[in-house]
Amino acid sequence: QVQLVESGGGLVQAGGSLKLSCAASGRTFSRYAMGWFRQAPGKEREFVAAISWSSTNTYYADSVKGRFTISRDNAKNTVYPQMNSLKPEDTAVYYCAAAAARCSGYRCYASSDEYLYWGQGTQVTVSS
Repeated sequence: QVQLVESGGGLVQAGGSLKLSCAASGRTFSRYAMGWFRQAPGKEREFVAAISWSSTNTYYADSVKGRFTISRDNAKNTVYPQMNSLKPEDTAVYYCAAAAARCSGYRCYASSDEYLYWGQGTQVTVSS
């Protein structure tokens, strides 16, 4: 089992920045690819960004490409998305998730079905 706890959400004005964190405990963190998804009210959960176990590969949804940067620190068992130039449409609950390290390619990382463990989510609200 892997336990994931997100933090860093909050209220920010459009154009501002937030850095979320996801702390993992349990089984070896470095064995897992990590991803972030989000869900806005009335909408389905959608892929945001992901990073491979070694940080070699990163993947982003088109909607956040160029604005969000995902990174991880395996020594601290933590993954971070740095979110810049935030827009009101970025408002959502953001979820951290862990996938098997064998995940490969954008399609795999972007599929919520590939993720084995999920955090409880952290709210991000961007005001206009």
